Amino acid sequence: MPTPERAAVLPALALVLNAFTWGVSWWPLRELQGAGLHPLWATVLIYAVAVGLISLRAPRAWRELLRTPSLWVLVLAAGATNASFNWAVTIGDVVRVVLLFYVMPLWAVLLARALLGERLTAAAALRVVLALAGAAIVLWPADGGGWPLPRTLAEGLGLIGGFSFALNNVMLRREADRSASARALAMFLGGVVVSAALALGTAAPVPPPPAAGWIAGMLALALAFWAATWRCNTAPPGCRPTPRR
Repeated sequence: MPTPERAAVLPALALVLNAFTWGVSWWPLRELQGAGLHPLWATVLIYAVAVGLISLRAPRAWRELLRTPSLWVLVLAAGATNASFNWAVTIGDVVRVVLLFYVMPLWAVLLARALLGERLTAAAALRVVLALAGAAIVLWPADGGGWPLPRTLAEGLGLIGGFSFALNNVMLRREADRSASARALAMFLGGVVVSAALALGTAAPVPPPPAAGWIAGMLALALAFWAATWRCNTAPPGCRPTPRR
């Protein structure tokens, strides 16, 4: 059993690792795009590697996933999150995309109310107001005219990714009684399925011929995403969501 001090530090370290990985992922994704690998296909390959690692580490997770319909909502939510975010930060202004992505507290409050029955508190209402104000500031037209609406594909993807991320987090809490392996498998599988569907639906350029450079970069990013997400998903309470009551 970990000491109280270690139990308090591990969740924080897991969250820092997860945030750092997501925060710098735009750079390798753009490098992969420069090598001819579209961000949607990059996401498919990256998360396919992670699915393979989880399958080897915890093969029983597949059985739990297949017999739990609610985990497939997590598949779709996580898939939409990763596909939208990775695509957006590759083609758009990273700062604007991230700011719009983190309108997430607005969606989280509404989804937690709808799916978890959480009470709308004054603090939650304040988060909604702050999220709306932040989105309006980012989206407000430079000339001061018109409505604060997304005007580029990257901005729209940032908002969609934020909504999906909120749904992902709410579903993680809703399904907290499921094993960490099954939840992690659902999230990574979503990255494969949704990104592949979008890549095919948008006629994204097919991956380039195999080359050591982009394959090594893709594998390194896959290991980083797997380590960050797996570590946060299996950390002691504080990083992991608490079960429903």
